[in-house]
Amino acid sequence: MSPSIPVINSTSRIFVTGHRGMVGSALVRRLQAGGYRNIITRGRDELDLLDQAAVQAFLQAERPDYLFIAAAKVGGIRANSLYRADFLYQNLLIEANLIHGAHLAGVQRLMFLGSSCIYPRDCAQPIREDYLLTGPLEQTNEPYAIAKIAGIKLAESYNRQYGRQYVSVMPTNLYGPNDNYDLANSHVLPALLRKAHEARERADPSLVVWGTGSPRREFLYVEDLADACVFLMESGYDGPLLNIGTGQDVSIRELAEAVMEVVGYRGTITFDVTKPDGTPRKLLDVGRLTALGWQARTTLRDGMRLAYAAAPFHATPSPV
Repeated sequence: MSPSIPVINSTSRIFVTGHRGMVGSALVRRLQAGGYRNIITRGRDELDLLDQAAVQAFLQAERPDYLFIAAAKVGGIRANSLYRADFLYQNLLIEANLIHGAHLAGVQRLMFLGSSCIYPRDCAQPIREDYLLTGPLEQTNEPYAIAKIAGIKLAESYNRQYGRQYVSVMPTNLYGPNDNYDLANSHVLPALLRKAHEARERADPSLVVWGTGSPRREFLYVEDLADACVFLMESGYDGPLLNIGTGQDVSIRELAEAVMEVVGYRGTITFDVTKPDGTPRKLLDVGRLTALGWQARTTLRDGMRLAYAAAPFHATPSPV
């Protein structure tokens, strides 16, 4: 049986890794809004998560009560295809150093954030948590998926062997403030927002979209993800792998059309069928999370409007 520990409260020491990224920064904002005062953060220039000795020394010195693992090397189809060794090696090191280091430092509660790409490429839809390891992975992001699966199993193993309370959550495709808009490495939604914005600025006749437009994807506003993670930590959730999503998906064509509407671009869509589609469909079954009392609140169009307004290529500085 897991040791009894105090419920998370405003004075708990909470370490959020990857706090400068989209997920980590959303977690920090949500925790601050919830009145948590002892939030610990370190940038890459202050703590190299690939350095096992440095991570262990930091955790021993800080002794956080809770740890959110939001740090990871991430990217879209192109980045995953080009940098396969980097995605596998770096993500394995980050999660192993943090999970093992947390255990050695006596951290009882930890949340590991994975990715929906851990599930088989062609599994039944919507995707239930128990579909993990039931079929082959999507080849374009297999190294990243394998690293994330290893993190899940590492957390499970520390729970089983040492009685820790290390929870793994699987977010669907995310977007929002602090997203990556680099067209060479970004995910589909931020890439489309930037491409549509630039197409509008240049008065291009059409917007080029990778693939056929037929794959279907689910998208979750990152502030909703952060809310779900804090909700689970506050509720003391101590169960198995848990999906976090909206339970709704759209085709890439529908997504591109919605992006054009949000951006105000009135051209046409041209599909570049020489580029890969990736997984045909990824829709998470969120029944387990819904049964716990949480559901997403931000609609896709509302979330896209918020993301577009905050995007660095579009947002204008607020007056001083």
